[in-house]
Amino acid sequence: MKFLADMGVSMTTVAALRRSGEDVVHLREEGLLKLPDDEILAKALREGRVILTFDLDFGELLALSISHMPSVILFRMRNQTPAAVTPRLLRVLATCGPALENGAIILIEDAGFRVRHLPIRRP
Repeated sequence: MKFLADMGVSMTTVAALRRSGEDVVHLREEGLLKLPDDEILAKALREGRVILTFDLDFGELLALSISHMPSVILFRMRNQTPAAVTPRLLRVLATCGPALENGAIILIEDAGFRVRHLPIRRP
C-alpha cells in the first residue's frame, strides 16, 4: 500500500512504515510544506496513496465531494507521539487493508478506530 504523510505525522512514524515494507512519502520530504488540503487530496489521488493526517478537514472535503478516493487515515488521539501513533496505525493497517483499497476514512481514536466507507452518503 502507498501512503502520503501530512505535516503533522512524525518522520519516526514514516520510518516505521518503511521498515514494515510500506511505500510512504512525507510532504516535508517533497518540499510541499504549505500545500493546500485540496491539492494534497489531488496528489494522493494521482499517486494512488492513502493520506495519513491529524487534520479533520480531509474528512469533510471527501464527504462534500462525494468521492470514493483517496482513502484517509485520520488520527484523533490525545497522545500524538510516535510511540502512541505508530503501533495503533500498524494494527489498523493489518485489519483494514481492503477498506483502504476500496475507499474509506478511518478514524483512529484513543478507544479504538472507526471505518467509514466512501463515498459518504448524506441522508
